[in-house]
Amino acid sequence: MTLSRTLPLAASAPRGFDAALARLRPVFARIAEGTSARERGHVLPYEQVRQLVDAGFAALRVPVECGGDGLSLPELAKVLIELATADSNLPQIFRGHLAIVEDRLTAVDGPDRDRWLARFTSGEIVGNAWSEIGEGALGTTQTTLDRTERGWALNGQKFYTTGSIFADWIDVTAKRDDGVDVTALVRTDQPGVVISDDWDGFGQQLTGTGTTVFTSAAVDSSEVGLFSDRFRYQTALYQLILLAVLAGVARAGEMDASTEVRNRTRMYSHGSASLAREDPQIQQVIGEMSSVAFVAEATVLRVAQALQVASDTARDRGSAEDDAANIAAEIASAQGQSVLSRLVPDTVARLFDALGASALSRSRNLDRHWRNARAVASHNPWIYKARIVGDWSINFTPPPFVWQIGIAPK
Repeated sequence: MTLSRTLPLAASAPRGFDAALARLRPVFARIAEGTSARERGHVLPYEQVRQLVDAGFAALRVPVECGGDGLSLPELAKVLIELATADSNLPQIFRGHLAIVEDRLTAVDGPDRDRWLARFTSGEIVGNAWSEIGEGALGTTQTTLDRTERGWALNGQKFYTTGSIFADWIDVTAKRDDGVDVTALVRTDQPGVVISDDWDGFGQQLTGTGTTVFTSAAVDSSEVGLFSDRFRYQTALYQLILLAVLAGVARAGEMDASTEVRNRTRMYSHGSASLAREDPQIQQVIGEMSSVAFVAEATVLRVAQALQVASDTARDRGSAEDDAANIAAEIASAQGQSVLSRLVPDTVARLFDALGASALSRSRNLDRHWRNARAVASHNPWIYKARIVGDWSINFTPPPFVWQIGIAPK
């Protein structure tokens, strides 16, 4: 679904990290005010997505000379953590978009790269449609891209199509009619694309993570590429965004817990002070939550630094330096995932240790922090990533950079 736009940012507007934050922080503040209410009412954040795009969010990584802010990956990670603190759904909504931006940044110079960078700066955004459910064989896709008299036609059904319901384009994986695995960028404003908000998970409910059906959807030949040509650190980037979401959830949970304790007047008779905010045991719980939020943010930034090195070597694809950088990025993202996937959900659940039974009220919706953290931590199961890290540590076995899910052969 394409959203109405205001005029894009003026080309002469200040750019860079500080300028981006100056534009975005007021938007983040407005977003935070309605986060809980939107989740309680299952109101998809169309308006909030557009506010972010109008403030230049879609072009944060685009070079300044091309009209973007030219942020580094660590700087982008800082922005994502702040946004996730305001609303954890929104960074995940942009996950597919940020990956396509990265893919175009690392592409060879030319008209295709220039065309897409211009689209990003004009406010066009991209969703994601890679995953399929059902009986498909492991390592295969049921979605097909066939040559017809009218051009390329895409047919298939995808699930977990995060962000696509808000987007102008969808990044789709498919099998071309010659058997080659490809990606296709598909316009959403055509009759052959139907996007449903049918994700029924208990967390991250407003990410637009549902089903998309393609029925002879038209694809321009210029928007078809080999999957093998994608930027190498894409899996690590996808994981970095989820780690930033977890760091934001940790921070938001601590902030809500601190506010609730600060304003609490009722106290247990067997507590350790007359006011909750003066109780050393309650202070310890909040202190532990704060410490985890600190560690989570530090972890995200460390992973982002590793990805930045992979980005810096991307134009020298396949060199020894590039190989080493991509291994380091993948291992770092897996290390961060293996820790934060357990640490953050456990920590935000401590909120209820500090606040007691009254915090369980559905109207207060404080359980959203645990639900959202648990949903994010369920992506790309960390147990397999921990094994991969261990195999690297023991045997120097390079990690897989792409993985699939499906029915394994018997």
